[in-house]
Amino acid sequence: MIRDITIGQYYPARSILHRLDPRVKLVSTFLYLISLFIFQSISGYIIVTIFLGVVVSLSKVPLSYIMRGLKPILILLLVTICFNLFLTRTGSVLFSIGFVKITEGGLRSAVYMGIRLIYLIIGSSLMTFTTTPNELTDGIEKLFKPLQKIKVPVHEVAMIMAIALRFIPILLDETDKIMKAQIARGADLESGNLFQKAKAMIPILVPLFISAFRRATDLAMAMESRGYHGGEGRTKMKPLAYKKRDYYAYLIMLFYVVVIFVIGRYYPLRIWIF
Repeated sequence: MIRDITIGQYYPARSILHRLDPRVKLVSTFLYLISLFIFQSISGYIIVTIFLGVVVSLSKVPLSYIMRGLKPILILLLVTICFNLFLTRTGSVLFSIGFVKITEGGLRSAVYMGIRLIYLIIGSSLMTFTTTPNELTDGIEKLFKPLQKIKVPVHEVAMIMAIALRFIPILLDETDKIMKAQIARGADLESGNLFQKAKAMIPILVPLFISAFRRATDLAMAMESRGYHGGEGRTKMKPLAYKKRDYYAYLIMLFYVVVIFVIGRYYPLRIWIF
């Protein structure tokens, strides 16, 4: 399961998405996430599916690698589907046993919410798959630079986010090593009830926290020894500059949002109970 967590990891490839300006990918991801919640029909899901399929194809990130990142949220996905399926009581009753009822509205809500959650994870993961932490830092800092006029520490916030994303795969790898070391020493991490499994995680969490604090201290000392004092007066080795393909990407994203809003809202396609 630890190896299946791909969030925050960069997948190197030579694709048009990798070459886009990080600001374009940040804005496009934000608009894409909004677009998932502005329609209530089958036609909207068809458009999103086609759009997401084209973007995944252009990214040149293997679909198996992308889908592997869905495994850690499987429990959350199932819980979300069950809550919507059994707690939504609108429409005609499709199935009933005692107090358990599945209604037309509950089934529709469960299917829609499950698809939205999957598409949300895939779409947001593509940004980190195609953007290095340094590019992401520069993009966030450049995008929110106007906020510096009201004394918002944009550079520091961007740096914190980039460090957090970079630490995710490092800590996951460290967790995997600690788990293997504890299993080699005879620790039982699988058997027992929920409380016993939680207790068995203590020998893993304690060294993990110690390792995380040690890494954070080493990073802080390294940054201080190199004269890092925030973003004031700093220059970029590769300054961000929009190119023609970035403007085309903005236009395509704007066209997609308009289409998903107009068709998804005003020209719904309904199939069966959906």
